[in-house]
Amino acid sequence: MTERKDFFLYENDNISNNAKLSTKSKRRMSKSKSDNTLKSYAADWKDFAYWCEVHQVSSLPCSSETIVNYINDLADHAKANTVARRITAISENHIAAGYKDDNPAKSGMVMNAMRAIRREKGTFQHGKSPILMETVSLLADLFDAGDLVSIRDKALLFLGFAGAFRRSELVAIDMDDITFSPQGMVIFIPQSKGDQLGHGSNIAIPYAPDPHICAVTAVKDWIHAAGITSGPLFRGFKRNLEPRDTQLTDKAVALVVKKYMAMLGMNPDDFAGHSLRRGFATSAAQHDLDALSIMRQTRHKSEKMVYRYIEQGNLFKENPLNRMFGTAPRKD
Repeated sequence: MTERKDFFLYENDNISNNAKLSTKSKRRMSKSKSDNTLKSYAADWKDFAYWCEVHQVSSLPCSSETIVNYINDLADHAKANTVARRITAISENHIAAGYKDDNPAKSGMVMNAMRAIRREKGTFQHGKSPILMETVSLLADLFDAGDLVSIRDKALLFLGFAGAFRRSELVAIDMDDITFSPQGMVIFIPQSKGDQLGHGSNIAIPYAPDPHICAVTAVKDWIHAAGITSGPLFRGFKRNLEPRDTQLTDKAVALVVKKYMAMLGMNPDDFAGHSLRRGFATSAAQHDLDALSIMRQTRHKSEKMVYRYIEQGNLFKENPLNRMFGTAPRKD
């Protein structure tokens, strides 16, 4: 994607041209947002700026009316949450360009327009299908081959589920972040999406009673088979199937998930890297775990999303038809 000169979040002149700031200060301030967030904002801004060019109106600074007209065109084919994110990107870029006190994205007109779009379109997000606890047992039967790729993939999938990891967290795990104990393993996450200040989190993964589905055992098998002593836990492979020294990409997690769900006879398009994290939360809800217990493992900062998982997990469990039938739900 070509970088636009009117996108100031990558290179903020107010910071880079400030002679009173040291080079170290400028470098750190440029990392106030994650790379993934900046990429999303850059794509959002590019779409808005192109719309402005077509309609021959200024994008920076823009008027509140311009934003309202843009988001109403956008709402014809985009979800409400996508529209809201575009407004955020427009707002953040105006702030970076020095328009904090006169930010058109913060006007009452734009807020009213956004509320109208939410009322019309709703805010429900379907998302990808979860990989549930019982699915993990089915996946375990796919890894009997014992080749290096299968050993890695088993560790990746099982650890991703057990730790409720985001895919970026999963591929960023380093050997120095892992501590084994008689109870299982503890993985230290230095920083994540919900921990932008970098306080860090320790995630405990206990041994499973059944070694066939045990994430700790799977990770140990991978470390031993690949001969990993330092550096990234999860890596890609060279042509001769020798593990690389560099970490796996987060996109590869989604590809691994899709590969094995297809092997189970399911539609791979219904699944993604997030299916592991979502599957843990949904399965935990089905096992009557409360929101705070789930949040300790998922590291969600808000209960809103967790309660959504609980609601999804209980769709059949608390369905009134089960009492009317007088039996437990049937499993085919």
